[in-house]
Amino acid sequence: MAHRFKQLMLFTKLEAQSCLFAVIIFSALLVFKFIHIPYIATYDLMLIVCLLAQYILFRTGIETWDEVKVICMFHLIGLALELFKIQMGSWAYPQEAWTKVGGVPLYSGFMYASVASYLCQSWRLLKLELHRYPNPLLTVSLAVAIYLNFMTHHWIWDLRWWLTGLLFIIYWRTYVTFQLGETRLRMPLVASFFCIGFFIWIGENIATALGAWQYPNQQKVWHFVSISKISSWFLLVIVSFIIVAHLKRVKNTNPSKHSTNKNIQLSNKS
Repeated sequence: MAHRFKQLMLFTKLEAQSCLFAVIIFSALLVFKFIHIPYIATYDLMLIVCLLAQYILFRTGIETWDEVKVICMFHLIGLALELFKIQMGSWAYPQEAWTKVGGVPLYSGFMYASVASYLCQSWRLLKLELHRYPNPLLTVSLAVAIYLNFMTHHWIWDLRWWLTGLLFIIYWRTYVTFQLGETRLRMPLVASFFCIGFFIWIGENIATALGAWQYPNQQKVWHFVSISKISSWFLLVIVSFIIVAHLKRVKNTNPSKHSTNKNIQLSNKS
């Protein structure tokens, strides 16, 4: 029992370290919820905080240059999705700001980037290895289909449940192993997707309560975000994970150029 408790504490510590970027964003939202700086809008301040955080994490070595590039990619992917969703009225950023484009504050992309940061950090800190990973052509095609469905469901059928079923078919043999002290543990990969999506949903409730963005039913009084949003985050995490996993696989084909990531593997072993 004591050994299990120590493992839980170590896991909690490593997960907290992996969430550092997200913690910075939440902390800034909390501060700016109650403290207003004259002549500078909250969204503009959030962008400054996110840029400074990204710079400091890189300069201190907490994030590598390769991880920064992945995070920037997710910033752009998230920003594109935000621009579309705002036009469709899915949610809104009601406050004024200089750094808003098409109704979307530029800091919003960093909220998606914080998911990428978490994946990169946890992959390295927990020494993740993927086993029985599917063909990259299947996984990348799935990621593209999931991402496009977030947009196309406004005009045609919402295919999320079909895509979820396809996900289980593609990943039913895949599991992830991770290191806690001297012990190596394993988990079905799909289960890890659900766990991450669930905690992002909790974070979404906190973020909307702090004014990060606003759903239509939160315009007058804040309400809990619908539990159905867990399925959206579940799928979005998969998109994020597939991109990170694919980039890790590409990097591992030339380990001499990425010596700092030799401990990261994608394995097809049983």
